[in-house]
Amino acid sequence: MAEATNPDATSVPGPTISLPLGLGVLRTYSGALICLEIVFGGLVWILVASSNVPVPLLQGWVMFVSVTMFVCSSTYLALFLLGFADKINTDWNFMDLLYHFIALLFYFAAFVLEAATTSAYSGHADNGTCIIRPSSNIITFLDFRQYSINVVATIFAFIVTVCYGCSMFMGFKRWRK
Repeated sequence: MAEATNPDATSVPGPTISLPLGLGVLRTYSGALICLEIVFGGLVWILVASSNVPVPLLQGWVMFVSVTMFVCSSTYLALFLLGFADKINTDWNFMDLLYHFIALLFYFAAFVLEAATTSAYSGHADNGTCIIRPSSNIITFLDFRQYSINVVATIFAFIVTVCYGCSMFMGFKRWRK
């Protein structure tokens, strides 16, 4: 006769989720912050691209981070909106903390590089001189339009960095419960 197996020994614990699934996620602070991350991250992407990326060595990372985090945040939000997070067996509270920590590090670096690009603007691009001694180690050739766009992109990159920091803090509180 076959021995009956203990159901407790063969069962797998379900996923750990503190955020609601479906449209309820949008009514939480975390859901609202993810929406802000997507909106402002998309604006950083659009603004840096519209400045024609005058300093590709620095702004290439900004473009990579803004596009990657836009796609990742949109996918992350879609997992909760469509209810797929309940079907994937993982600790979503830890995944939320880990994702927002990595995104915070990436976006902080992007913010610093975008601010460095913007701060290197000397304002002397149209005065007819050939060579001007730069005030920093970064030489940029920005016109005033590109400078203005990069100022706004820097501000939005800072806002996105703060949003990811707040999301990480809230994810840490959920994970510690």
